[in-house]
Amino acid sequence: MLISPYYNKPTQKGLYLHFKAIAEAVDIPLILYNIQSRTAVNIEPETFAKLVGIKNIVGVKEASGNLDQMSRIKHLCGADFDLISGDDTLTLPVLSVGGTGVISVVANIVPKDVADMCAAFKKGDIKRARELHYKLLPLVKAMFIETNPIPVKTAMGLLGMIEPELRLPLCPMSEDNLGKLINALKAYGLSEKMK
Repeated sequence: MLISPYYNKPTQKGLYLHFKAIAEAVDIPLILYNIQSRTAVNIEPETFAKLVGIKNIVGVKEASGNLDQMSRIKHLCGADFDLISGDDTLTLPVLSVGGTGVISVVANIVPKDVADMCAAFKKGDIKRARELHYKLLPLVKAMFIETNPIPVKTAMGLLGMIEPELRLPLCPMSEDNLGKLINALKAYGLSEKMK
């Protein structure tokens, strides 16, 4: 997975040349990661359309939060280019415009529910997919009450899944937000798994 270079704020041509050079230098499938909120630059749908012909660029983890853009990417790039949700709250809508799945934060906590939502949609059980989407939504929101990955690592620690180590400049959650996270885990039905 390749993120856009940050700090330099490259042009669309620069992004194209950058990703093309990496793709030509390696022989593995590459997924681009579009997350302007962290890189200061958006990869435009037309740039993806130019990259789609490069054999090992296979898809995008799309975290722009812009469903219009995601729709345009899928339309311009076609069926062989994987549109993967990079935003848990938009997974179901992304599936509805031709997305193939999600690279998820909340799946670190409840992988089965995320997988079941995607599977239900792909089987045509839209009602079940929607139920799971709305069940997941409060927990997803709790995963972003502070900078990712602080809440998810904290939650995984509370559930005994990992030692929730953070490296600076990331630091432990505020007490107020920790309380909100604990409440969200309990409301989801994860109390019995908390350590």
